[in-house]
Amino acid sequence: MREKTTTVQIVMPQHCNGYAKPRLFGGQIMAWIDVVGAVAARRYTGRAVTTVCIDNLTFLKPAYLNDTVVQEAMVTWTGRTSLEVRVDSMVERLDGSRELINRAYVVFVALDDEDKPTTVPPFVPETEEEIRNFHDADTRKRMRMSLGNEEKEGK
Repeated sequence: MREKTTTVQIVMPQHCNGYAKPRLFGGQIMAWIDVVGAVAARRYTGRAVTTVCIDNLTFLKPAYLNDTVVQEAMVTWTGRTSLEVRVDSMVERLDGSRELINRAYVVFVALDDEDKPTTVPPFVPETEEEIRNFHDADTRKRMRMSLGNEEKEGK
């Protein structure tokens, strides 16, 4: 398995809503997802990247004030100029155990020095998990194309 890009955050008051038991704002976790996903994409391509879309964002469970949120990002698929990155967000317990609270798929386009789309290195899946992720990513790409996003993805 290739190296994952990882970030860690402690949920602070400014990240939460005003409920009696403060929960992490969905928009905050989305911002963290975009950053860790972009770092993974930049590391993979060696280029600046821009976000095209967050393809699938599923909130499975909440994170609360003072929770530790760990995010892991990995490239799952590449096209000619675009790539998909999966970001898993987990709450890490004090005993070190982790519980998945969110999974997102983010599509980026690599940019050259003039901010034009540029080719990315092909992703060749090696492990069973990478092969499964690659196949699933191709299915998600076809779904995006059917919705009219093919122009942005660099095909």
